[in-house]
Amino acid sequence: MMFIKSLFVAATVALSAMAQTVTIGAPAAGITTCAGCYLNVEIDRPNFLSSSQEVSVIIAMQSCNSGGCVGAEKSHGTVLYAGPYNPQYSTTVDYKPPHQNFTVEVPTFFITGQAVLSVTHFALVGAGLEPFLEYKNVTVNIA
Repeated sequence: MMFIKSLFVAATVALSAMAQTVTIGAPAAGITTCAGCYLNVEIDRPNFLSSSQEVSVIIAMQSCNSGGCVGAEKSHGTVLYAGPYNPQYSTTVDYKPPHQNFTVEVPTFFITGQAVLSVTHFALVGAGLEPFLEYKNVTVNIA
């Protein structure tokens, strides 16, 4: 019986953590941008029932030309933003979840080809405010 209770608690914690996940609302995967151009990065945080305290995000980019797209979650590449994350609802009726937009500059030294834009999200979740860390990424094209 104790095993079943432990399994239930572990499953509940895992599902709670999965519900806290963010998504990259923009840019869309496969978009084309240029070195030195500005890019809007929208980080969405869907609604969820358990408590959560947002801590921070890191937005980074890594060129794939030197094999950098493999294992991008282990190496951020060039950090474009590191700081607080405070998602809010839009003031207009656009039916978006709470989100925050960041304008970042694509590094001028990036050469033509694919690159990975990654978001590292850190929050405290659940009744006990347990640490939660996740990585998301999209591949973009540098023209």
